[in-house]
Amino acid sequence: MGALIRASTPQQNMTSPKINGHQLELFAQDFFAALEPAAKSPPPPPQPLFKAPPVPPRPAIPTPPRSPDSPPLRRIQLGAHFLEFELRRSTRRSIGFMIDDNGLRVTAPRRITLAEIDTAIRAKQRWILNKLHERGERRATREERPPVRWTDGAQLPFLGGDITLRIEEAVRSHCVYDSEARTLRLGVVPGLSEWQLKERVKIWYQGEARRLFAERLDLYAEKLGVRYASMALSSAGTRWGSCTVGGNIRLNWRLVHFSLPLIDYVVAHELAHLLEMNHSPRFWAQVGSVYPDYDGARAALRQRSQELPVLFD
Repeated sequence: MGALIRASTPQQNMTSPKINGHQLELFAQDFFAALEPAAKSPPPPPQPLFKAPPVPPRPAIPTPPRSPDSPPLRRIQLGAHFLEFELRRSTRRSIGFMIDDNGLRVTAPRRITLAEIDTAIRAKQRWILNKLHERGERRATREERPPVRWTDGAQLPFLGGDITLRIEEAVRSHCVYDSEARTLRLGVVPGLSEWQLKERVKIWYQGEARRLFAERLDLYAEKLGVRYASMALSSAGTRWGSCTVGGNIRLNWRLVHFSLPLIDYVVAHELAHLLEMNHSPRFWAQVGSVYPDYDGARAALRQRSQELPVLFD
């Protein structure tokens, strides 16, 4: 048999290298350092349970509307605001400020310079800006409300409550109010458009206003011991009434949307101007003599005017 041939391998060196004390100490430090827990990172800041909604931007300050032939508006900077206003010259003795949904109107004597007018505005800028922001918010609120749908069964505001509009076909157009049923029956001829229907209802509102205002003016004029020269209806945007030195009184016909006590407040307010053509303590004393809760009525009138639905453009 042939010889078994094995490959020769060199002899392995089984001896371990020597580790001195310094190396052992370094190894122990690394070992125990690996066992230590890692440094904790700072906890995240607590999160609110409910995220607050973003603050909505404030409505823009109203600016007086202009027509092509209107004089240009005046412009003034009040803090961070650039304010445009309408300037009117008159024979009055002092500068007057009027703020409504159409912005600021300033009435000044002809002898007052523009610089003096600007100084007067800056002196009252806090009051002016607050009132303009309030007007802007009211206008934005009204614009968000949907207009009334002019269909049978629509609810219309009248004397502090709602009345129901009943539309029925008729040979001739008519408008009849039933105070017991609180319904306004409107007879429409074929082909009557919506704007004609709205105009018919507006005419009815204005007729009721003219009748009711005359009654309340006579009542409160006797209580105050005054006589007024005339009464006319107004369609102003937000001004409820006015009174001239000559005793001519104008009342906004939209007051018929409100309750009788609010109408009486405006009536007493305007008649009191026949005794005091201002808003001094003497004026409010005259109003209070026939209408004691005038502060409550003023607040209610502001609140109710914001709640009215949009009836007419």
